[in-house]
Amino acid sequence: MRIVKMSELEENPDLFPQFREFSAEELAQAYALAKAAFTAEDLQRFTEVDEGIPMELLLQELEEAQRQVDSRTA
Repeated sequence: MRIVKMSELEENPDLFPQFREFSAEELAQAYALAKAAFTAEDLQRFTEVDEGIPMELLLQELEEAQRQVDSRTA
């Protein structure tokens, strides 16, 4: 078992593992691998403030999308 980086998946999508049930030992190994691969740089992304977009803009986009859906179903 190993950690597959997103860049590796983009180059070779066949590396994406198939879903299956893991044993308790396999889960423990997966958690240990993930914990070891998690760096201070990864953590830094979660400590930065994301300004996002104004709620008014989001609502306008959602309302426009809803109008488009409504006009197609009418």
